[in-house]
Amino acid sequence: METRKRLSPEESRASALSAARLLLIEAGPQAVTLKAVGARIGRTHANLLHHFGSAAGLQRALASHLAETVCESVAPAVHANRAGLGSPREVVDIAFDAFDEEGGGALVSWMLATGHEDSIEPFVETIHNLVHDLHPEEDDEAEARVAHEATLAVVLLALGQSLIGAPLTASLKLPGATARDMAANIIEASLIQASMDSETAS
Repeated sequence: METRKRLSPEESRASALSAARLLLIEAGPQAVTLKAVGARIGRTHANLLHHFGSAAGLQRALASHLAETVCESVAPAVHANRAGLGSPREVVDIAFDAFDEEGGGALVSWMLATGHEDSIEPFVETIHNLVHDLHPEEDDEAEARVAHEATLAVVLLALGQSLIGAPLTASLKLPGATARDMAANIIEASLIQASMDSETAS
């Protein structure tokens, strides 16, 4: 009989979140249940309850996990931007992919519909950090407002695109990348505005 490998609590949690992410992408947020995740990784319902407390706890942890994945993915883009080699569009693409291809938009929508509004916070915080990295002087009140407004716009556009973007864009006979282009333009405009404000202040 094959002996199941004993995982540390951290490894067990990471394995569960990895399985939950795949279920989210493959079948949507309604498929992310303790039973389904347990079956995929060979763990009991009680084991997952120990780590997450409930299905809602698992889904909240998944939202945080996806946001952390975005952080890891975006680091090269941010560093490239600081070195003059990147662009706001790279940040936009990462944010949009997190909500769309990675299933973040569907998960957030599901969590909001079931009364867990805090599920969107990890995504907002992560995307805000990206915009903040493009606005190094955000300690200034005017600069902070510009960065916050850019964050709001990017999150709203990315979330909307993930939910109804494709059919809406097609019905309006617009190019498929229109929302991403709009988001990149907003960030670029925020950088110009921040630069102008900085020059005025000095």
